[in-house]
Amino acid sequence: MPHPIFGHLSNIAQRQHARKGTVGASGVSLRPTRNSRRVILIFSKWKSLGGGPVRNRWKLTCLFVAASQLASATVARQVLTESGTISGIRANGLNVYKGIPFAAPPVGDLRWRPPVHAAPWTGTRKADAFAPACMQVGVSMPGETAPAVSEDCLYLNIWTPAKTAHEHLPVIVWIYGGGYINGSASMPLYWGDRLAQKGVIVATIAYRLGPLGFLALSELTRESTHHSSGNYGLMDQIAALEWIQRNIAAFGGDPKCVTIAGQSSGAISVSILMASPLVKGLFQRAIGESGGLFEPLALAPKFLLANAEREGDKYAVSLGAASLKELRRLPATLLTGNAGGIVHAVIEPYVLPLSPYEAFALGQQNDVPLLIGSNAEEARAMVDVTHETAATFDRDLEHSVGQLPPALVAAYPHATDEQARQAQLGLERDLRFGWDMWAWARLQAGTGQSPVFYYSFRQQPPFPSSSVYAGWGASHFAELWYVFDHLDQSPWNWTAADRRLAEEMSSYWVNFARSGDPNGPGLPLWPAFVNAESKVQYLGDPITVGGVANIHELSAFDAVYTAVRGKPFAAR
Repeated sequence: MPHPIFGHLSNIAQRQHARKGTVGASGVSLRPTRNSRRVILIFSKWKSLGGGPVRNRWKLTCLFVAASQLASATVARQVLTESGTISGIRANGLNVYKGIPFAAPPVGDLRWRPPVHAAPWTGTRKADAFAPACMQVGVSMPGETAPAVSEDCLYLNIWTPAKTAHEHLPVIVWIYGGGYINGSASMPLYWGDRLAQKGVIVATIAYRLGPLGFLALSELTRESTHHSSGNYGLMDQIAALEWIQRNIAAFGGDPKCVTIAGQSSGAISVSILMASPLVKGLFQRAIGESGGLFEPLALAPKFLLANAEREGDKYAVSLGAASLKELRRLPATLLTGNAGGIVHAVIEPYVLPLSPYEAFALGQQNDVPLLIGSNAEEARAMVDVTHETAATFDRDLEHSVGQLPPALVAAYPHATDEQARQAQLGLERDLRFGWDMWAWARLQAGTGQSPVFYYSFRQQPPFPSSSVYAGWGASHFAELWYVFDHLDQSPWNWTAADRRLAEEMSSYWVNFARSGDPNGPGLPLWPAFVNAESKVQYLGDPITVGGVANIHELSAFDAVYTAVRGKPFAAR
Protein backbone atom coordinates (compact mmCIF):
# COMPACT_ATOMS: atom_id res chain seq x y z
CA MET A 1 0.00 0.00 0.00
CA PRO A 2 1.26 3.57 -0.60
CA HIS A 3 2.97 5.10 2.36
CA PRO A 4 0.81 7.75 4.10
CA ILE A 5 3.43 9.82 5.90
CA PHE A 6 3.68 12.81 3.56
CA GLY A 7 0.81 15.23 4.00
CA HIS A 8 -0.02 13.94 7.45
CA LEU A 9 -1.61 17.16 8.72
CA SER A 10 -4.55 17.13 6.33
CA ASN A 11 -6.65 15.07 8.74
CA ILE A 12 -5.65 16.67 12.04
CA ALA A 13 -8.93 18.50 12.52
CA GLN A 14 -11.02 15.39 11.99
CA ARG A 15 -8.84 13.36 14.35
CA GLN A 16 -8.91 15.89 17.16
CA HIS A 17 -12.71 15.91 17.02
CA ALA A 18 -12.80 12.12 16.98
CA ARG A 19 -10.67 12.20 20.11
CA LYS A 20 -12.70 14.69 22.13
CA GLY A 21 -15.95 15.26 20.26
CA THR A 22 -17.11 18.32 18.36
CA VAL A 23 -17.27 21.42 20.49
CA GLY A 24 -20.36 23.59 20.16
CA ALA A 25 -20.39 27.36 19.78
CA SER A 26 -21.51 28.16 23.30
CA GLY A 27 -20.25 30.76 25.75
CA VAL A 28 -19.37 34.43 25.46
CA SER A 29 -18.37 35.47 21.97
CA LEU A 30 -16.09 38.42 21.36
CA ARG A 31 -15.95 37.69 17.66
CA PRO A 32 -16.73 40.11 14.86
CA THR A 33 -19.61 42.43 15.50
CA ARG A 34 -20.14 46.11 16.00
CA ASN A 35 -19.61 47.39 19.54
CA SER A 36 -23.27 47.81 20.41
CA ARG A 37 -24.06 44.32 19.20
CA ARG A 38 -21.13 42.91 21.16
CA VAL A 39 -22.40 44.49 24.40
CA ILE A 40 -25.85 43.00 23.81
CA LEU A 41 -24.29 39.61 23.13
CA ILE A 42 -22.17 39.70 26.27
CA PHE A 43 -25.06 40.59 28.54
CA SER A 44 -27.54 38.20 26.91
CA LYS A 45 -25.13 35.30 27.28
CA TRP A 46 -24.52 36.16 30.94
CA LYS A 47 -27.92 34.90 32.04
CA SER A 48 -27.53 31.56 30.27
CA LEU A 49 -24.13 30.63 31.65
CA GLY A 50 -23.95 28.17 34.50
CA GLY A 51 -21.16 27.10 36.83
CA GLY A 52 -19.88 27.28 40.36
CA PRO A 53 -18.41 30.22 42.30
CA VAL A 54 -14.98 30.07 40.63
CA ARG A 55 -16.47 29.95 37.16
CA ASN A 56 -18.87 32.77 38.03
CA ARG A 57 -15.97 34.95 39.21
CA TRP A 58 -14.27 34.28 35.88
CA LYS A 59 -17.45 35.14 33.96
CA LEU A 60 -17.78 38.35 35.93
CA THR A 61 -14.17 39.22 35.13
CA CYS A 62 -14.76 38.53 31.41
CA LEU A 63 -17.89 40.65 31.48
CA PHE A 64 -16.21 43.69 32.99
CA VAL A 65 -13.05 43.32 30.89
CA ALA A 66 -15.10 43.18 27.71
CA ALA A 67 -17.33 46.04 28.79
CA SER A 68 -14.37 48.20 29.80
CA GLN A 69 -12.62 47.53 26.49
CA LEU A 70 -15.70 48.57 24.59
CA ALA A 71 -16.18 51.65 26.72
CA SER A 72 -12.56 52.73 26.21
CA ALA A 73 -12.47 51.98 22.48
CA THR A 74 -12.33 55.04 20.26
CA VAL A 75 -11.95 55.52 16.56
CA ALA A 76 -8.40 54.87 15.34
CA ARG A 77 -6.64 57.24 13.00
CA GLN A 78 -7.67 56.93 9.37
CA VAL A 79 -5.26 55.19 7.03
CA LEU A 80 -5.08 55.60 3.26
CA THR A 81 -4.56 52.19 1.61
CA GLU A 82 -4.16 51.50 -2.09
CA SER A 83 -7.91 50.85 -2.38
CA GLY A 84 -9.16 53.71 -0.23
CA THR A 85 -9.30 55.15 3.28
CA ILE A 86 -10.16 53.00 6.28
CA SER A 87 -10.92 53.71 9.91
CA GLY A 88 -10.54 51.25 12.76
CA ILE A 89 -10.81 51.38 16.53
CA ARG A 90 -8.36 52.47 19.18
CA ALA A 91 -8.19 50.15 22.18
CA ASN A 92 -5.57 49.36 24.84
CA GLY A 93 -3.15 51.87 23.37
CA LEU A 94 -3.31 50.32 19.89
CA ASN A 95 -4.88 51.11 16.56
CA VAL A 96 -6.81 48.05 15.41
CA TYR A 97 -8.14 47.52 11.89
CA LYS A 98 -10.32 44.50 11.15
CA GLY A 99 -11.65 43.09 7.92
CA ILE A 100 -9.37 44.90 5.45
CA PRO A 101 -9.75 43.44 1.93
CA PHE A 102 -6.38 42.48 0.44
CA ALA A 103 -7.89 40.89 -2.68
CA ALA A 104 -11.17 40.74 -4.53
CA PRO A 105 -13.74 38.15 -3.42
CA PRO A 106 -12.72 34.83 -5.08
CA VAL A 107 -16.25 34.03 -6.20
CA GLY A 108 -17.97 33.29 -9.49
CA ASP A 109 -15.47 33.32 -12.34
CA LEU A 110 -12.68 34.15 -9.83
CA ARG A 111 -13.14 30.82 -8.05
CA TRP A 112 -9.95 28.76 -8.55
CA ARG A 113 -8.02 31.67 -9.96
CA PRO A 114 -5.06 33.59 -8.52
CA PRO A 115 -6.27 36.45 -6.31
CA VAL A 116 -6.64 39.88 -7.91
CA HIS A 117 -6.51 43.34 -6.33
CA ALA A 118 -9.46 44.49 -4.26
CA ALA A 119 -11.72 47.04 -5.91
CA PRO A 120 -11.25 50.66 -4.77
CA TRP A 121 -13.88 52.50 -2.76
CA THR A 122 -14.76 56.12 -2.11
CA GLY A 123 -15.20 57.71 1.28
CA THR A 124 -13.99 56.02 4.47
CA ARG A 125 -14.52 52.31 4.92
CA LYS A 126 -15.04 51.11 8.50
CA ALA A 127 -12.56 48.42 9.50
CA ASP A 128 -13.97 47.72 12.97
CA ALA A 129 -15.35 44.18 12.57
CA PHE A 130 -13.77 40.89 11.54
CA ALA A 131 -14.77 39.48 8.16
CA PRO A 132 -16.16 35.96 7.86
CA ALA A 133 -13.64 33.14 7.73
CA CYS A 134 -13.09 31.19 4.52
CA MET A 135 -15.42 28.28 3.78
CA GLN A 136 -14.54 25.31 5.99
CA VAL A 137 -15.73 22.33 7.99
CA GLY A 138 -15.48 22.22 11.79
CA VAL A 139 -13.04 24.33 13.79
CA SER A 140 -9.25 24.36 13.89
CA MET A 141 -8.95 24.08 17.67
CA PRO A 142 -11.12 22.25 20.19
CA GLY A 143 -13.08 24.74 22.24
CA GLU A 144 -13.04 27.37 19.52
CA THR A 145 -16.32 29.08 18.69
CA ALA A 146 -17.20 28.20 15.11
CA PRO A 147 -16.65 31.27 12.92
CA ALA A 148 -19.09 32.72 10.44
CA VAL A 149 -17.93 31.65 6.98
CA SER A 150 -18.19 32.92 3.43
CA GLU A 151 -16.51 32.37 0.08
CA ASP A 152 -15.90 36.13 0.16
CA CYS A 153 -13.13 35.90 2.76
CA LEU A 154 -9.83 37.43 1.61
CA TYR A 155 -9.37 39.94 4.42
CA LEU A 156 -6.69 40.68 6.98
CA ASN A 157 -6.54 42.32 10.42
CA ILE A 158 -3.90 44.66 11.84
CA TRP A 159 -2.89 45.58 15.39
CA THR A 160 -0.41 48.46 15.44
CA PRO A 161 1.06 50.55 18.26
CA ALA A 162 2.25 53.19 15.77
CA LYS A 163 0.79 56.66 16.23
CA THR A 164 2.09 57.89 12.89
CA ALA A 165 3.08 56.45 9.54
CA HIS A 166 6.77 57.18 10.16
CA GLU A 167 7.71 54.67 12.87
CA HIS A 168 8.97 51.79 10.64
CA LEU A 169 7.99 49.05 13.10
CA PRO A 170 8.64 45.32 12.56
CA VAL A 171 5.69 43.34 11.22
CA ILE A 172 4.58 39.81 12.12
CA VAL A 173 2.21 38.16 9.64
CA TRP A 174 0.34 35.25 11.23
CA ILE A 175 -0.83 32.29 9.11
CA TYR A 176 -3.38 30.15 10.94
CA GLY A 177 -3.35 26.36 11.12
CA GLY A 178 -6.16 23.88 10.71
CA GLY A 179 -4.93 21.17 8.35
CA TYR A 180 -5.90 23.30 5.31
CA ILE A 181 -9.54 22.46 5.99
CA ASN A 182 -10.36 25.09 8.62
CA GLY A 183 -8.93 28.02 10.57
CA SER A 184 -9.62 31.70 11.08
CA ALA A 185 -7.71 34.98 11.11
CA SER A 186 -10.08 36.29 13.78
CA MET A 187 -9.67 33.57 16.41
CA PRO A 188 -9.15 35.36 19.76
CA LEU A 189 -6.04 33.33 20.64
CA TYR A 190 -4.34 34.87 17.57
CA TRP A 191 -5.24 38.47 18.37
CA GLY A 192 -2.11 40.60 18.16
CA ASP A 193 -2.80 43.01 21.01
CA ARG A 194 -0.25 41.71 23.52
CA LEU A 195 2.56 41.36 20.99
CA ALA A 196 1.79 44.77 19.50
CA GLN A 197 2.13 46.33 22.94
CA LYS A 198 5.76 45.17 22.81
CA GLY A 199 6.46 47.25 19.73
CA VAL A 200 5.56 45.22 16.64
CA ILE A 201 2.69 45.31 14.17
CA VAL A 202 0.72 42.06 13.95
CA ALA A 203 -1.33 41.12 10.90
CA THR A 204 -3.49 37.99 10.70
CA ILE A 205 -4.38 36.91 7.16
CA ALA A 206 -7.01 34.64 5.64
CA TYR A 207 -6.62 32.16 2.80
CA ARG A 208 -8.84 29.72 0.93
CA LEU A 209 -9.16 26.22 2.37
CA GLY A 210 -10.07 22.71 1.29
CA PRO A 211 -11.10 22.22 -2.36
CA LEU A 212 -11.65 25.97 -2.81
CA GLY A 213 -8.02 26.54 -1.88
CA PHE A 214 -6.18 23.49 -3.21
CA LEU A 215 -8.05 21.88 -6.12
CA ALA A 216 -5.84 20.78 -8.99
CA LEU A 217 -7.73 19.95 -12.16
CA SER A 218 -6.60 19.19 -15.70
CA GLU A 219 -9.02 21.82 -17.06
CA LEU A 220 -7.72 24.39 -14.56
CA THR A 221 -4.16 23.65 -15.65
CA ARG A 222 -5.08 24.14 -19.31
CA GLU A 223 -6.79 27.41 -18.44
CA SER A 224 -3.79 28.74 -16.49
CA THR A 225 -1.15 30.88 -18.16
CA HIS A 226 1.29 29.27 -15.71
CA HIS A 227 0.31 25.72 -16.80
CA SER A 228 -0.52 24.75 -13.25
CA SER A 229 -3.37 24.45 -10.79
CA GLY A 230 -3.89 23.96 -7.07
CA ASN A 231 -2.26 26.08 -4.33
CA TYR A 232 -4.84 28.89 -4.53
CA GLY A 233 -4.74 29.17 -0.74
CA LEU A 234 -0.97 29.66 -0.93
CA MET A 235 -1.48 32.30 -3.62
CA ASP A 236 -3.79 34.08 -1.19
CA GLN A 237 -1.02 34.11 1.41
CA ILE A 238 1.38 35.55 -1.16
CA ALA A 239 -1.18 38.17 -2.21
CA ALA A 240 -1.56 39.21 1.43
CA LEU A 241 2.22 39.56 1.75
CA GLU A 242 2.30 41.65 -1.44
CA TRP A 243 -0.47 43.85 -0.03
CA ILE A 244 1.54 44.30 3.14
CA GLN A 245 4.58 45.34 1.10
CA ARG A 246 2.52 48.00 -0.64
CA ASN A 247 0.51 49.25 2.34
CA ILE A 248 2.02 48.50 5.74
CA ALA A 249 4.12 51.68 5.83
CA ALA A 250 0.88 53.67 6.12
CA PHE A 251 0.19 51.78 9.37
CA GLY A 252 3.65 52.63 10.75
CA GLY A 253 5.26 49.37 9.61
CA ASP A 254 8.52 48.58 7.86
CA PRO A 255 7.94 46.55 4.67
CA LYS A 256 11.59 45.50 4.81
CA CYS A 257 11.19 43.95 8.27
CA VAL A 258 8.40 41.40 7.83
CA THR A 259 8.24 38.06 9.66
CA ILE A 260 5.96 35.29 8.45
CA ALA A 261 4.80 33.01 11.26
CA GLY A 262 2.44 30.09 11.54
CA GLN A 263 1.49 27.00 13.51
CA SER A 264 0.59 23.49 12.31
CA SER A 265 -0.50 23.82 8.65
CA GLY A 266 0.35 27.51 9.05
CA ALA A 267 3.93 26.40 9.70
CA ILE A 268 3.72 24.08 6.69
CA SER A 269 2.82 27.21 4.72
CA VAL A 270 5.90 28.94 6.11
CA SER A 271 8.10 26.07 4.90
CA ILE A 272 6.46 26.31 1.47
CA LEU A 273 6.82 30.08 1.28
CA MET A 274 10.51 29.77 2.10
CA ALA A 275 10.76 27.37 -0.86
CA SER A 276 8.67 29.39 -3.33
CA PRO A 277 10.40 31.66 -5.85
CA LEU A 278 7.31 33.89 -5.93
CA VAL A 279 7.88 35.16 -2.40
CA LYS A 280 11.47 36.36 -2.67
CA GLY A 281 11.84 39.69 -0.86
CA LEU A 282 8.34 39.66 0.66
CA PHE A 283 9.60 38.66 4.13
CA GLN A 284 12.86 38.86 6.05
CA ARG A 285 12.31 36.35 8.89
CA ALA A 286 10.32 33.14 9.33
CA ILE A 287 8.77 31.33 12.32
CA GLY A 288 7.38 27.79 12.11
CA GLU A 289 5.62 26.12 15.03
CA SER A 290 4.89 22.39 14.78
CA GLY A 291 4.63 21.85 11.06
CA GLY A 292 6.72 21.52 7.90
CA LEU A 293 6.71 19.72 4.56
CA PHE A 294 9.95 17.78 4.20
CA GLU A 295 9.16 14.06 3.84
CA PRO A 296 10.13 12.26 0.61
CA LEU A 297 7.82 12.85 -2.34
CA ALA A 298 8.14 9.18 -3.19
CA LEU A 299 5.85 8.50 -0.24
CA ALA A 300 3.10 10.80 -1.53
CA PRO A 301 2.79 10.79 -5.31
CA LYS A 302 -0.57 12.59 -5.11
CA PHE A 303 1.30 15.81 -4.30
CA LEU A 304 2.73 15.90 -7.83
CA LEU A 305 0.67 17.98 -10.26
CA ALA A 306 -0.29 15.20 -12.69
CA ASN A 307 -1.52 12.99 -9.87
CA ALA A 308 -3.23 15.88 -8.08
CA GLU A 309 -5.06 16.64 -11.34
CA ARG A 310 -6.31 13.06 -11.53
CA GLU A 311 -7.40 13.33 -7.91
CA GLY A 312 -9.23 16.55 -8.74
CA ASP A 313 -10.86 15.13 -11.87
CA LYS A 314 -12.26 12.24 -9.79
CA TYR A 315 -13.49 14.76 -7.23
CA ALA A 316 -15.33 16.73 -9.92
CA VAL A 317 -17.00 13.54 -11.18
CA SER A 318 -18.08 12.69 -7.63
CA LEU A 319 -19.92 16.02 -7.50
CA GLY A 320 -21.66 15.38 -10.81
CA ALA A 321 -19.88 18.29 -12.52
CA ALA A 322 -19.03 17.61 -16.16
CA SER A 323 -16.95 20.76 -16.65
CA LEU A 324 -15.09 23.52 -14.85
CA LYS A 325 -17.92 25.86 -15.73
CA GLU A 326 -20.34 23.61 -13.85
CA LEU A 327 -17.95 23.34 -10.90
CA ARG A 328 -17.82 27.13 -10.61
CA ARG A 329 -21.60 27.20 -10.39
CA LEU A 330 -21.84 24.73 -7.50
CA PRO A 331 -22.60 26.09 -4.02
CA ALA A 332 -19.49 26.60 -1.92
CA THR A 333 -21.06 24.60 0.91
CA LEU A 334 -21.30 21.56 -1.36
CA LEU A 335 -17.61 21.82 -2.25
CA THR A 336 -16.35 22.16 1.31
CA GLY A 337 -18.77 19.59 2.71
CA ASN A 338 -17.33 16.97 0.35
CA ALA A 339 -13.63 17.73 0.42
CA GLY A 340 -12.59 14.40 -1.06
CA GLY A 341 -9.04 14.69 0.25
CA ILE A 342 -8.39 17.94 -1.66
CA VAL A 343 -6.63 19.52 1.31
CA HIS A 344 -2.93 19.58 0.45
CA ALA A 345 -0.37 21.62 -1.43
CA VAL A 346 0.73 20.65 -4.94
CA ILE A 347 4.21 20.54 -6.44
CA GLU A 348 3.57 22.54 -9.62
CA PRO A 349 5.51 24.96 -11.85
CA TYR A 350 4.21 28.27 -10.54
CA VAL A 351 4.04 28.48 -6.74
CA LEU A 352 6.07 25.44 -5.72
CA PRO A 353 8.25 24.04 -8.53
CA LEU A 354 10.38 22.11 -6.02
CA SER A 355 9.39 20.45 -2.77
CA PRO A 356 10.66 22.32 0.30
CA TYR A 357 13.20 19.57 0.97
CA GLU A 358 14.61 19.86 -2.55
CA ALA A 359 14.68 23.67 -2.47
CA PHE A 360 16.53 23.73 0.86
CA ALA A 361 18.88 20.89 -0.07
CA LEU A 362 19.90 22.81 -3.20
CA GLY A 363 20.30 26.06 -1.26
CA GLN A 364 17.48 27.66 -3.27
CA GLN A 365 15.29 28.61 -0.30
CA ASN A 366 14.43 32.18 0.60
CA ASP A 367 17.36 32.41 2.99
CA VAL A 368 16.18 34.34 6.07
CA PRO A 369 16.64 33.90 9.83
CA LEU A 370 14.47 31.03 11.01
CA LEU A 371 12.87 30.23 14.39
CA ILE A 372 11.23 26.81 14.55
CA GLY A 373 10.31 24.03 16.94
CA SER A 374 7.69 21.64 18.21
CA ASN A 375 6.13 20.49 21.46
CA ALA A 376 7.20 17.65 23.73
CA GLU A 377 3.76 15.98 23.80
CA GLU A 378 2.32 16.96 20.42
CA ALA A 379 0.34 13.77 19.89
CA ARG A 380 -1.78 14.03 23.02
CA ALA A 381 -3.99 16.42 21.05
CA MET A 382 -4.17 13.98 18.14
CA VAL A 383 -4.77 10.49 19.51
CA ASP A 384 -6.49 8.82 22.43
CA VAL A 385 -4.25 6.05 23.75
CA THR A 386 -6.41 5.17 26.74
CA HIS A 387 -7.26 1.76 25.34
CA GLU A 388 -3.93 1.06 23.64
CA THR A 389 -2.38 -2.32 24.51
CA ALA A 390 0.74 -4.21 23.51
CA ALA A 391 -1.43 -6.84 21.84
CA THR A 392 -3.26 -4.34 19.62
CA PHE A 393 -0.39 -1.89 18.99
CA ASP A 394 0.64 -3.07 15.52
CA ARG A 395 -2.94 -3.28 14.26
CA ASP A 396 -3.86 0.12 15.70
CA LEU A 397 -0.77 1.72 14.24
CA GLU A 398 -1.45 0.39 10.76
CA HIS A 399 -5.05 1.57 10.99
CA SER A 400 -3.85 5.04 12.07
CA VAL A 401 -0.96 5.76 9.72
CA GLY A 402 -0.57 2.76 7.45
CA GLN A 403 2.11 0.11 7.26
CA LEU A 404 5.48 1.37 8.48
CA PRO A 405 8.94 -0.16 8.02
CA PRO A 406 9.76 -2.64 10.83
CA ALA A 407 12.96 -0.76 11.76
CA LEU A 408 10.91 2.38 12.38
CA VAL A 409 8.34 0.62 14.58
CA ALA A 410 11.14 -1.11 16.50
CA ALA A 411 12.49 2.29 17.58
CA TYR A 412 9.39 2.63 19.79
CA PRO A 413 9.34 -0.36 22.22
CA HIS A 414 5.83 -1.61 22.96
CA ALA A 415 6.21 -4.88 24.87
CA THR A 416 3.89 -3.78 27.70
CA ASP A 417 0.61 -1.89 27.65
CA GLU A 418 2.21 1.22 29.15
CA GLN A 419 5.05 1.05 26.65
CA ALA A 420 2.49 0.68 23.86
CA ARG A 421 0.69 3.84 24.95
CA GLN A 422 3.94 5.81 25.11
CA ALA A 423 5.12 4.32 21.82
CA GLN A 424 1.95 5.40 20.06
CA LEU A 425 2.28 8.95 21.40
CA GLY A 426 5.97 9.11 20.59
CA LEU A 427 5.67 7.76 17.08
CA GLU A 428 2.79 10.07 16.18
CA ARG A 429 4.67 13.04 17.67
CA ASP A 430 7.77 12.38 15.60
CA LEU A 431 5.93 11.35 12.44
CA ARG A 432 3.71 14.41 12.34
CA PHE A 433 5.97 17.10 13.77
CA GLY A 434 9.29 16.17 15.34
CA TRP A 435 11.18 14.90 12.31
CA ASP A 436 10.02 17.76 10.06
CA MET A 437 11.30 20.41 12.45
CA TRP A 438 14.63 18.62 12.91
CA ALA A 439 15.03 18.24 9.15
CA TRP A 440 14.10 21.90 8.58
CA ALA A 441 16.65 23.08 11.15
CA ARG A 442 19.42 20.91 9.69
CA LEU A 443 18.69 21.98 6.11
CA GLN A 444 18.74 25.70 6.91
CA ALA A 445 21.85 25.32 9.06
CA GLY A 446 23.52 23.35 6.27
CA THR A 447 22.75 25.35 3.12
CA GLY A 448 21.58 28.72 4.39
CA GLN A 449 23.64 31.73 5.42
CA SER A 450 21.03 32.98 7.92
CA PRO A 451 20.82 31.54 11.45
CA VAL A 452 18.24 29.11 12.76
CA PHE A 453 16.92 29.04 16.33
CA TYR A 454 15.37 25.72 17.35
CA TYR A 455 13.08 25.13 20.35
CA SER A 456 11.32 22.31 22.17
CA PHE A 457 8.25 23.53 24.07
CA ARG A 458 7.93 21.52 27.30
CA GLN A 459 5.62 23.48 29.59
CA GLN A 460 2.38 21.79 30.62
CA PRO A 461 -0.44 24.35 30.79
CA PRO A 462 -2.90 23.93 33.66
CA PHE A 463 -5.61 22.40 31.50
CA PRO A 464 -8.60 21.67 33.77
CA SER A 465 -9.70 18.06 34.10
CA SER A 466 -13.17 19.10 32.95
CA SER A 467 -11.94 20.80 29.76
CA VAL A 468 -11.59 19.49 26.24
CA TYR A 469 -7.81 19.73 26.74
CA ALA A 470 -7.71 17.50 29.84
CA GLY A 471 -4.48 15.52 30.11
CA TRP A 472 -2.90 17.03 27.02
CA GLY A 473 0.20 18.52 28.67
CA ALA A 474 2.70 20.13 26.27
CA SER A 475 0.57 19.09 23.31
CA HIS A 476 -0.12 20.44 19.86
CA PHE A 477 -1.51 24.00 20.27
CA ALA A 478 -0.18 24.37 23.84
CA GLU A 479 2.52 26.94 23.04
CA LEU A 480 0.04 29.37 21.49
CA TRP A 481 -1.21 30.77 24.79
CA TYR A 482 2.39 31.64 25.67
CA VAL A 483 3.53 32.93 22.27
CA PHE A 484 0.66 35.42 22.08
CA ASP A 485 0.81 36.07 25.86
CA HIS A 486 -2.89 35.30 26.11
CA LEU A 487 -3.07 33.27 29.29
CA ASP A 488 -5.89 35.44 30.58
CA GLN A 489 -8.13 34.41 27.72
CA SER A 490 -8.62 31.08 29.51
CA PRO A 491 -9.87 30.81 33.12
CA TRP A 492 -7.29 28.34 34.33
CA ASN A 493 -4.97 28.22 37.32
CA TRP A 494 -1.98 29.83 35.65
CA THR A 495 1.09 29.90 37.87
CA ALA A 496 3.78 32.52 38.22
CA ALA A 497 5.99 30.20 36.16
CA ASP A 498 3.42 30.15 33.35
CA ARG A 499 3.23 33.92 33.32
CA ARG A 500 6.99 34.26 33.36
CA LEU A 501 7.30 31.85 30.42
CA ALA A 502 4.61 33.71 28.45
CA GLU A 503 6.50 36.95 29.00
CA GLU A 504 9.77 35.32 27.91
CA MET A 505 8.39 33.53 24.86
CA SER A 506 6.44 36.51 23.55
CA SER A 507 9.59 38.63 24.03
CA TYR A 508 11.68 36.06 22.13
CA TRP A 509 9.22 36.15 19.23
CA VAL A 510 9.11 39.97 19.17
CA ASN A 511 12.89 40.25 19.39
CA PHE A 512 13.25 37.81 16.52
CA ALA A 513 10.81 39.82 14.41
CA ARG A 514 12.80 42.95 15.17
CA SER A 515 16.33 41.69 14.50
CA GLY A 516 16.34 38.05 13.37
CA ASP A 517 17.67 37.07 16.80
CA PRO A 518 15.37 36.14 19.72
CA ASN A 519 17.88 37.17 22.37
CA GLY A 520 17.51 40.34 24.40
CA PRO A 521 18.05 41.90 27.83
CA GLY A 522 16.72 39.87 30.75
CA LEU A 523 16.12 36.71 28.71
CA PRO A 524 17.92 33.36 29.02
CA LEU A 525 20.48 33.06 26.23
CA TRP A 526 19.16 31.21 23.17
CA PRO A 527 22.08 29.83 21.10
CA ALA A 528 21.73 29.42 17.36
CA PHE A 529 21.34 25.86 16.08
CA VAL A 530 24.30 24.56 14.10
CA ASN A 531 24.65 21.01 12.87
CA ALA A 532 27.94 20.47 14.69
CA GLU A 533 26.39 21.17 18.10
CA SER A 534 22.60 20.93 17.64
CA LYS A 535 21.65 23.13 20.59
CA VAL A 536 17.95 23.41 21.27
CA GLN A 537 16.16 25.88 23.55
CA TYR A 538 13.91 23.98 25.97
CA LEU A 539 10.99 26.31 26.63
CA GLY A 540 9.67 25.43 30.07
CA ASP A 541 10.18 26.34 33.69
CA PRO A 542 13.03 27.07 33.76
CA ILE A 543 14.24 27.67 30.21
CA THR A 544 17.32 25.54 29.53
CA VAL A 545 19.48 24.48 26.60
CA GLY A 546 19.63 20.83 25.55
CA GLY A 547 20.21 18.56 22.58
CA VAL A 548 17.67 17.44 20.02
CA ALA A 549 14.94 15.65 21.96
CA ASN A 550 14.12 12.02 21.05
CA ILE A 551 17.18 11.86 18.83
CA HIS A 552 17.23 8.03 18.72
CA GLU A 553 13.69 7.83 17.41
CA LEU A 554 14.15 10.74 15.00
CA SER A 555 17.26 9.06 13.62
CA ALA A 556 15.18 5.97 12.84
CA PHE A 557 12.82 8.12 10.77
CA ASP A 558 15.79 9.78 9.12
CA ALA A 559 17.28 6.45 8.06
CA VAL A 560 13.99 5.39 6.45
CA TYR A 561 13.53 8.68 4.62
CA THR A 562 17.14 8.73 3.43
CA ALA A 563 16.71 5.25 1.94
CA VAL A 564 13.48 6.28 0.22
CA ARG A 565 14.77 9.47 -1.39
CA GLY A 566 16.84 7.62 -3.94
CA LYS A 567 13.79 5.84 -5.33
CA PRO A 568 11.87 7.19 -8.35
CA PHE A 569 8.54 8.86 -7.79
CA ALA A 570 5.69 6.37 -7.83
CA ALA A 571 3.31 6.76 -10.77
CA ARG A 572 -0.22 6.57 -9.47
